[in-house]
Amino acid sequence: MNTFKILVSDPMSDSGLAPLREASNMQVDLRTDLSPAQLVDVIPAYHALLVRSGTQVTADVIQAGANLRVIGRAGVGVDNIDVDAATRAGIIVVNAPTGNTVAAAEHTVAMLMALARNIPQADAHVRSGGWKRGQYTGIEIRDKVLGTVGLGRVAQEVVRRARGLGMTVLAYDPYISPEFAAQHGATLTSLDEMLPQVDFLTLHVPLTEQTRNTIGAPQLARMKPNARILNVARGGVLDEQALADAVQSGQIAGAALDVFEQEPLGADSPLRSCPQIILTPHLGASTIEAQEKVAEDVALQVLEVLSDLPARYAVNAPMIPPKDLEFLIPYIDLAERLGRFIQQLGAQGVRELEITAYGRLAGFDLSYINAAVIKGLLADAVQMRINLVNAGLVAEQRGMTLIERKKHEHDLRYDTMLTIRAKTGSQEYTVRGAMLQDEPHIVAIDDLWVDFPASGHLVISLHQDRPGIIGGVGTILGQSDVNISFMHVGRHAPRTTAVMVLGTDEVVPDSLMQTLNAQDHITWLRSVSLG
Repeated sequence: MNTFKILVSDPMSDSGLAPLREASNMQVDLRTDLSPAQLVDVIPAYHALLVRSGTQVTADVIQAGANLRVIGRAGVGVDNIDVDAATRAGIIVVNAPTGNTVAAAEHTVAMLMALARNIPQADAHVRSGGWKRGQYTGIEIRDKVLGTVGLGRVAQEVVRRARGLGMTVLAYDPYISPEFAAQHGATLTSLDEMLPQVDFLTLHVPLTEQTRNTIGAPQLARMKPNARILNVARGGVLDEQALADAVQSGQIAGAALDVFEQEPLGADSPLRSCPQIILTPHLGASTIEAQEKVAEDVALQVLEVLSDLPARYAVNAPMIPPKDLEFLIPYIDLAERLGRFIQQLGAQGVRELEITAYGRLAGFDLSYINAAVIKGLLADAVQMRINLVNAGLVAEQRGMTLIERKKHEHDLRYDTMLTIRAKTGSQEYTVRGAMLQDEPHIVAIDDLWVDFPASGHLVISLHQDRPGIIGGVGTILGQSDVNISFMHVGRHAPRTTAVMVLGTDEVVPDSLMQTLNAQDHITWLRSVSLG
């Protein structure tokens, strides 16, 4: 069993890392004092890197990680990871989008309450010896309007709690339907429609080029003067200078921020000079329960990736629900084996790759299936690491056209089946596969049906069905001390074109393959190894 080395470069819950520490083939090194240069120096020795928000996983780090297979972010945001560089390098980036959902939602509500009742300011006032209660008169939450920018997991939890407090909720999210918003207790609106109506505005979007400064001076100008803003999502989605100006001028009443464009918050930040703005040092996920959960989530995913299984929350790979993955995982393995098989059959320089799912398989997202086929087809043909993350990119770079087809109803022999058709410049290769008794099988080569396990060492021949051919091949292998584990033949009719598949206990030497290929009536012969 291979031993994998895992570097944890930010403080992380020890109990959350227990799945990795308890695995016999995992070596976990906790090194939280590495400088950027030191990280580049040590990363070549590691297969996995686990970080929180402190470590910057740059393109230099990724380029140096010759053995790196997975980067795990114990949290949601991956702003500190160069995901594009990781994708190009075939490194899977995983995060923990659900582990700190409740913690972030509760912190948002806590900030909302503190903002409504001036709690931090009143606390500081009492500690300084004051007792001027009238200066800190607050507002009630009941019957107020909460607007949320984004209606993802955290926002949904915030909305649930806000409605329990008697608030009305409006939501702006261009990626959801009105029905989805209604199911989660909110009314969907546009941002322009929402801003003048809200008493509190909470932000729950990732930081991207599209979301940067979602709330800036023009948006703040549309809000009511007694409105307040919350940001427990990501620094940068809110223009901090514009916010400070709006609060100081009385354009809006206040704000509560847990995240900032630069962290730690700079000493010269205009936010520091606004007593109406509550500041916390990125505490959204800082609960004991959340830290344990996000560490455990990424630890389990690292185990999955290093075991050649799809990760549940891969940032740079398709997101597939766990219940779907349970069904798909065997077919992902089958797909990669079909890709390897067709490549060894002779499909070189493929220009067009057609992947067809039949039956129940046709009802699922085929992103992982497609990537697995490409990985199997190209893994031995290019001088770079290929996996489910970068397979599509590599295929595109090699000028390969991918065609995906789904057939829910069909008249073929197997209820659920996968067909791969590869076209080169002058030839076309077809192979079909199915899961039979929980094992991957190849069930047809070109237009000939033949059922055999998609594993081990194989000798495959296309020949004219004649008496003595099977016996002759078997005799030659036996005389050379090559043991045959199984034999299957497919044909259209007696004495027509047939395909023969032999399973052998070891790889048949090239010299012996040449001897076999020289036999009468054999059109072609191939040696295939599928592990």
